[in-house]
This record gives sequence, C-alpha cells and structure tokens, in this order.
Amino acid sequence: MWDKRIILPERVNKIIGILQTHGHEAYAVGGCVRDIILGRTPGDWDITTSAMPEETKGLFDRTFDTGIEHGTVTVLLDGEGFEVTTYRIDGRYEDSRHPKEVTFTRNLQEDLLRRDFTINAMAYNEKNGLIDIFGGMRDLKHGVIRCVGNAMERFSEDALRILRGIRFAAQLGFTIEKDTQYAMKRLAPTLQKISAERIQVELVKILVSDSPQFIRDAYELGITREFLPEFDLLMETPQETPHHMYSVGEHTIHALCNIRADKVLRLTMLFHDMGKPALKTIDDTGQAHFKRHAIESEVITKRVLKRLKFDNETLQKVSRLVFYHDYRMPAEPREIRRAMNKIGEDLFPHYMEVRRADVLAQSMYKRDEKIKNLDDIEKKYHEIIDAGQCVGLKDLAVTGRELIDAGMKPGREIGEKLEELLEIVLDNPELNNKETLLKHLNV
Repeated sequence: MWDKRIILPERVNKIIGILQTHGHEAYAVGGCVRDIILGRTPGDWDITTSAMPEETKGLFDRTFDTGIEHGTVTVLLDGEGFEVTTYRIDGRYEDSRHPKEVTFTRNLQEDLLRRDFTINAMAYNEKNGLIDIFGGMRDLKHGVIRCVGNAMERFSEDALRILRGIRFAAQLGFTIEKDTQYAMKRLAPTLQKISAERIQVELVKILVSDSPQFIRDAYELGITREFLPEFDLLMETPQETPHHMYSVGEHTIHALCNIRADKVLRLTMLFHDMGKPALKTIDDTGQAHFKRHAIESEVITKRVLKRLKFDNETLQKVSRLVFYHDYRMPAEPREIRRAMNKIGEDLFPHYMEVRRADVLAQSMYKRDEKIKNLDDIEKKYHEIIDAGQCVGLKDLAVTGRELIDAGMKPGREIGEKLEELLEIVLDNPELNNKETLLKHLNV
C-alpha cells in the first residue's frame, strides 16, 4: 500500500487552509491526487469544499465565476487560478452529458460518488490525509480502470466517460475492469450524443499516449464504430501480400506504436491506409492489391478530420502526409530534392518518420532493403540541408522582381520562368546563382 505523504503546492495548501480556518472542509481532489501518487506532474489542481460558492467567494480577494451554477469558483492567488468547487450531487441526466440540475451538499462522500473512475475519486488534505472511499488506491496499485459504483449509471450520466476510460487506460497502461468494459460496450451508441469537439480531444489523447494500441480496445468494445467507423473497416480488411503480415487495422496500430507521440504524426499513421478497404482487389494468384490507395486515404482523411472538427492546419498537414506516405524514391540527391520540393521542406522530415514507421509495421519481406533505402535518403537529405541547396522558389537565386528589372514583362510568364529555373536548379544545385540563371533566360 502506498504510504508516502502527498506534497501539495503552497498555494493549494493556502486555499485549503483558509477554507478550513473558517469552518469548512476542503481537499485537493481527482486527477491531481491520482497523478501525484503515480509520480506524475499534475496538469492542474482542483479543490473540493463543503463551502457554498458565495462562502468561498467571500473568503478570497480575487475570484471569478467559472461555473457558478455547478458550484465552481476560480480563486486567483498571485496570478494563478485554482478551481474550487462545492460538494455536489448531480441530478438526473437526460442527454448522456449534463445533469438536469445539481444539488450542493456538505457531504464529501456524496460528491466523490458522482465521479467517473475510482482512481479519480480520491481526495487529500494535510489534516485528514487521503480519503479513498471507493478503492482508488487498490486500483492504482493493480493498474485497473473501474467505475465508481455502478458502471451503467456512470456512463449513462456522461457518455464521454466511455472514451475517457479508454484514454486513461492508454495513458496509464492500465487494464479496464470487466463490468466497466461491459457497460462501455452496452452504452457505446450513446456517444452519438457527444459533440465532435469533445470526441476529438479524447481521441487525440489516446493517440499521443504511451499506448496508442488501446484504440484496438475501443474497436473491440464497439466504441470506434460510433465515431470512427472507417477504422472498423481497417480492422476487418486482411492484406494478402508478402509485404504485410497483419490486417490493415493491425498494421495501422503497429505503425502508430512505431512513431513518436506527436499529434500530426500519430493522426497520419491512423489515416494513412484508410483508402485500402475500398480499393482492395485480388489477382489470379490470390494476392491483394491496393492501387492508388494513398489518394483515397487523403480524401477520407479530410472528410473525417472535418467531421471531428479538427483545425485547418492539422487537417492540411495530416492529409498531405497521408497523400505522400507511400511516395518512394531512389536515394539520389536529385530525387530527394524533388521530393522535398513536392512534399514541402517543412514536412519532409515528418514524411521520413512516416515512411519508417510504415515499413517497420510491415512483414520482414525486403525489410532490410527498404530500411537501407530510408537510411540512405536520410543521410543525403542532411547533406542537402547542410549544403544549403535550393529545393524551393524561396531559395532560388533570382526573384520575380529581378526578372522584371532585367526586362521581362510582369504577368503569368514570370511565374512560369521561375518554375523553369527551379527545375534546372533541382537537377543541378551548383547552377543556383543569379548570373547563370539570368543568362539561361537570355535576359
């Protein structure tokens, strides 16, 4: 059993102390307590109290109403904000998201009972120590995600908790308790009532966790079917080709695990083969083919990212990487410069990471050959960068203004001539000087 003393930040202790001095109960609660027990740095500190919202506001000089109808007041100390929430009992949930009403209470146990998982339902202060009514410490010790009380009731209150349960399992590497799993599966369709923005946040947290493979659990429990049915198709599509040893879905999961925990990169690996199910063909020998699947994958990527309300920058980067994820080239400087120009100098390093993660999730067939190709490309890419070679118009030794100054008429021809010069320089970087390029154009 964990028996170390929790060290709360000075300002958190100060808020708790002021509330206690005036006759109220107060505790740090929820995820911050869980994280500090696990040796993680809490993202924020939540405080729960028996004080009513107006009583809390009366004890501190600077406060503002964060969610006063739900009992939450933000207390500002030295410019830092801390949410202080009155113990409450949630009323009936009618939309799988919000309680119809909340009732304030002076009873800590009633407040903890409304929380989602046991590991998030512990409270602590220095006076009373750790309050763990529902076995949160036991579940932390054994690495278990378990609902507080009745799992069907907890998920009926807020359907997003279903996805949060997967997310916590992925972030912490925990298993999900069987009754909690059962309720997730039964109530997965209620995720349809949750906004795309909130689904997006949880999906990204799963993907960038240390265990993105937990998306497999979400599939097995029928959860992805409700917000990402395209992934279910991947899991159901085998790949009868010597280059692969997994279904498209299992290959995708392995690729996710092979790339660093960056949002754009993990989303790219999730979507890179989304076009395969629709384009699968089988030849006379029984071998599968997925010709031009990158193009279809890009179409699906844009559609799904828009549906899940991702920002435009993420959509553009991910869809571009998906489109080029299968772009191959010999390890020759000329080809690499052209690829850098085509894919984008900024995205090319990401493209290389995507290619490597993809190869490592394939079969051993020609793997050494593929990896050597990537290693050679990477080496020559760095040589191109170190030499400062031109791979785009911004690095060309002449500008449109200089062409006009040399006698060319303004208009579309200027752009066409710059592209012509760039083609020359991509093949022969040593020619990237103003005098040579202008001479080529006879201006």
